[in-house]
Amino acid sequence: MSLHVDRPRSHTLSQSLLALLVAIIALLLTFTVAGCSRIADAAPAGEHDVVPVRAPSEKIVGEEVAVLTEAPNVPAAITRKHATKVIVNLDVIEKPMRLADGVEYTMWTFGGTMPGRFIRVREGDQVELHLKNHHTSTVPHNIDLHAVTGPGGGAKNSLTMPGGESVFTFSALNPGLYVYHCATSPVPMHIANGMYGMILVEPKDGLPKVDREFYVMQSEFYTTGKFGEKGLQALDMEKGVAEQPTYVVFNGAVGALTGDKALQAKVGERVRLFVGNGGPNLVSSFHVIGEVFDNVYTEGGTTASQHNVQTTLVPAGGSAIVEFGVEKPGDLILVDHSIFRAFNKGALGMMTVTGEDNPNVFASLKGIAGTH
Repeated sequence: MSLHVDRPRSHTLSQSLLALLVAIIALLLTFTVAGCSRIADAAPAGEHDVVPVRAPSEKIVGEEVAVLTEAPNVPAAITRKHATKVIVNLDVIEKPMRLADGVEYTMWTFGGTMPGRFIRVREGDQVELHLKNHHTSTVPHNIDLHAVTGPGGGAKNSLTMPGGESVFTFSALNPGLYVYHCATSPVPMHIANGMYGMILVEPKDGLPKVDREFYVMQSEFYTTGKFGEKGLQALDMEKGVAEQPTYVVFNGAVGALTGDKALQAKVGERVRLFVGNGGPNLVSSFHVIGEVFDNVYTEGGTTASQHNVQTTLVPAGGSAIVEFGVEKPGDLILVDHSIFRAFNKGALGMMTVTGEDNPNVFASLKGIAGTH
């Protein structure tokens, strides 16, 4: 009998111990999960883990008038360590300009150049932009800067009649390389006629030091005449709608970066290209024949997001920053690697590199190029 009675007691005791063990494990797991949760909550967020809501935060000290440059030149790097008021004076001028040898096109320009003038400001600057529309212009114009936080990128507040002027201000909140363009209706016509340029909002701590910087901007022209047809050409809107450009060029014209207009560099120098694409339609496959991009700041951002790149995409209305060292004398060829555009529509440029040769980098041993 005692054996018969003890079995249920032992079974009951085992059940109680098992239940107590399960409860302890559950309690420990609860503490562990809660502790991990608190640790996760307390951990600082990474730089890109949150979307910032930006606001002007720096004290504005003094003011200066921006130096605006014609492509392929770039204003000097900003060395000041404080934000300032930067006055940008930009004139819209409509005038016939060279598109190719013997071919002219009535360009609508920012600053009288193709592409528009390069603007360089510092992150945190207060920019006061004065847009003047020359009295000889045939239509109103405005400006939309992709660097602007505000209605229409400034376009809404800058519609300017011929002979008039508009003024607006904006804080350069986001560093990066940005396109600007006209956004007056019909927008495709204004962009197709040449109304685009670039603005660099330099990071507060600057960009890595290089020896040379250049401004290169690709775009398309849709002309009534065929490629190379002489005379003053007009915009063919049907070609534009069909996205069938007559010309695809760097810096506003066929040959704008060749011959005596080629970019110049020396062996051992570090080069930075600010590359933009005014469109209005095509994506660029930007490539430099004879070089590899050591750093690519994709889509004009401020982080070198890729290294050792052969070809990088530059979207219409977008940009990229590419950097590379120069190791060999000779001619480097800039192309849109959608290759018919380079050899049949004009998207071809050149960088002439001079200096001491190093045959260990590259040498011709046998072949036509090496014969005398």
